[in-house]
Order: sequence, then C-alpha cells, then structure tokens
Amino acid sequence: MANKDYYEILGVQKNASADEIKSAYRKLAKQYHPDLNKTPEAQSKFKEINEAYEVLGDEKKRSNYDQFGNAEGQPNFGDFFGGGGFSASGNFGDIFGDIFSAFTGGGGRRSKVMEKGEDINLQINISFEDAINGATKEIPVSRYEKCSHCSGTGAKDGTAYNTCPECNGSGRVRFTQNTFFGTTIREGVCKNCGGSGKIVKEKCTNCNGKGYEKVKKTISLKIPAGIDDGQVLRMSGAGNAPVRDGIPGDLNVKINVTPHKVLVRKEQDILLDLWMPFTSLLLGEKITIPTVQGDYELTIPELTQAGTVMRLKNKGVKHLNSNRYGDMLVTIKAEFPKSLDKKTKDAVKSLQTQINENSYPKHKDLKNKI
Repeated sequence: MANKDYYEILGVQKNASADEIKSAYRKLAKQYHPDLNKTPEAQSKFKEINEAYEVLGDEKKRSNYDQFGNAEGQPNFGDFFGGGGFSASGNFGDIFGDIFSAFTGGGGRRSKVMEKGEDINLQINISFEDAINGATKEIPVSRYEKCSHCSGTGAKDGTAYNTCPECNGSGRVRFTQNTFFGTTIREGVCKNCGGSGKIVKEKCTNCNGKGYEKVKKTISLKIPAGIDDGQVLRMSGAGNAPVRDGIPGDLNVKINVTPHKVLVRKEQDILLDLWMPFTSLLLGEKITIPTVQGDYELTIPELTQAGTVMRLKNKGVKHLNSNRYGDMLVTIKAEFPKSLDKKTKDAVKSLQTQINENSYPKHKDLKNKI
C-alpha cells in the first residue's frame, strides 16, 4: 500500500480539498462498483479506489501518508502489521449512502445493499394558459425496468441461479482485519457475487444477465395550476430501475412556459400594458381585454391619465397548493396617431383653444413662472 500513489488513483492533485477527494471517489466508486461494472478489472479497481479513499478521506491518515508515505505514521508501519481488506465503515458508509441510497440495518446484522436507480431528467414546453390553469400531459419516456423475462435476477427464466454461499444471499460479508488497535470485524460487499446475493448459472437471454431492459413508456404528468417557468415536477419511482434489488429512481420534468403574446406574469400577478387612443382616455370607454380566466370588460373612466394602473382583484395566477389568486395589473398607455391631415389638425387646435385655459392649470402655472 505504501508504494501506491493514492492521489493518482483518485485522479486528484496533492493539494485537493476534502470535498474534491470525496467527489472524485464517489464518481469512481460508482463507475467501478461490481454491481454496475462487469468488466474483469472492475473488482480490483474498485478495491484500489476504496484503499485510496480510506487514507485520503481521513484527515489524520492523509497527513501521515503525505509525511511518511503510509497511513499509520511511521515508515513501513503498515507493512509490519499486514495489509487490510476493504472496509465499508466510517467515511465509506457516508459515500455509499449517497450513491446507492445506503443499505438498511445496523449492528451485527447482515443486510442487502439497497440501490436506487438513476433519475431521468426531461424538459417539456407548455403553453402560458396550461401553466396558469393546469393540465395533464402524456410524456413519452424511455427507461430501464426490471427484465420481464427474469424478474430482475439476470438468470434464465428467473430461476437459473443459486444463492451465493459466501454471503447467504445478503450481498455482504463480514471479515476480520488486523490494525494497529487490534483485530476488528468489518463488513463489505461480497466479492463472490458482487453484492447481488446470487450466483447466476445461466444468463437470461432477454437482458443478457443484466437484470434490466430498456422500455418505452407513456406517462401521464399532472401539471398543477400556477406552475411557473423553470420549475421542476418530480415523480417518485418513475425513473430507471436499479441494477439489482432496490427502488427505482425519479422522473424530474423541468417546465418551460411559452410566453403569452400580451400578458406577462410576475410571480402570482398578471401584467398588461393597455394602449388606448388618447381620445378614449379623454371621453372614457369600455373595452374587452384578455385575462387568464377569459375575456373581461374593463371600464376606462373619462379623463383617465396615462400611466394609471388599474388593479383587478383575483384575476391573476392561482397560488400552488392554495385557493388564493394573484391580481391583474393593467397599466394604461396613451396612444397617439402617427400622422394628422389638415382637417383633423384644425379640429384639434380648436379643441385645444377651448379647453386649454380651464383644463390644464399646472401647465398654465408653469407658463406664468417662465
């Protein structure tokens, strides 16, 4: 062990942080775990990775390794007492808890490794209206499921296997290890069966012994009213099946909302810039506007000022998991003609003369001050 470069094994620099070492180990352990990787070199590589992390993942052992070349703190100290096997205790338990959702049980009991299948991450586009009002979408998904021919055992007809004699089907074994502190009892993945608890006599021809197959499914996804752009809906257990025993992963669907032509959402409120001819603001008018709940007849009082914001209570977006609604805010904008003919211009000048003195006191005061 002392002659091995553990930093090189994990693919990190000697000044790597504890988080970088942990991240590198997690990635490699998953890549070479015997349950997931059936190549001939996977088992030895997996053992080597664990060996490296057992040292570099422990602050004191890493310090000794950096100084003396071994974890014990004195030259050749570890060789004198003999090497040890893989340990799933301490830091390894935390790591495998992240990767394989941990194995159940504790104390002196043997317990089978419980894997969690990989999550499936998708994105779908929905309309502005569906985001506001809710909808149900049928989503095509390709995912791994337990092989229908062997029920996930990897054996022909689901029966061509024997229970592993080393672990009695638990997938884990206990062994003794000599350390500086004496003899300890450790527990780890059974090397004989790779943690599956089974020894396959004849492989399933449908999945070639993998225990899972890829299938196409159509899943109904209920989109709640009020969901916003960028939010993610999670369907527990709708992801990929685990390699062996365990629970399926999740299906995570990111929602992309197509913008509306005129309406804008701001959290639970709906915003609308309403452009009106200036004559309508002078005289008042009733106008039909779109809302998320359908068309609505809005009354514009006479002499409404440009920039006025009209609030329509409860005409906004429904709060998720609530019966409350936001409001709709309509900002009045004045629209002017792009050109005037002589007849219209003369009429406007006449109107201006009639109302200027009485209708624009602020303008009159300003002229007097100038």
